[in-house]
Amino acid sequence: MLIWIPVDSSDEKTAKVVPQFEAKQWALVDFDAGETQSVKFYESRDDLGGEWVDFVILANKFENYIDFMNEGMMVLCVREEETIEDIMEAFKFKELDEIGL
Repeated sequence: MLIWIPVDSSDEKTAKVVPQFEAKQWALVDFDAGETQSVKFYESRDDLGGEWVDFVILANKFENYIDFMNEGMMVLCVREEETIEDIMEAFKFKELDEIGL
């Protein structure tokens, strides 16, 4: 499955989740069999070219999430996790909060 995360840099180890309007990059995480398979970075979500993305993980529950839901994505937000690695570990154990209608 594919997962979007708005981040502050394109360094897989140190990039931290940020609110969408502060995102310098969008990390696209390929998560399969309980493990992160790959992480690719894009300057905007449009750069992916319409490929199906299953989840988006946002920095907080107050962000605008309607567009993601309209595209068929599940929307989650972090609790205290910051790095991609921490976020994906929390995702694996269902420790992220769901947001939506």
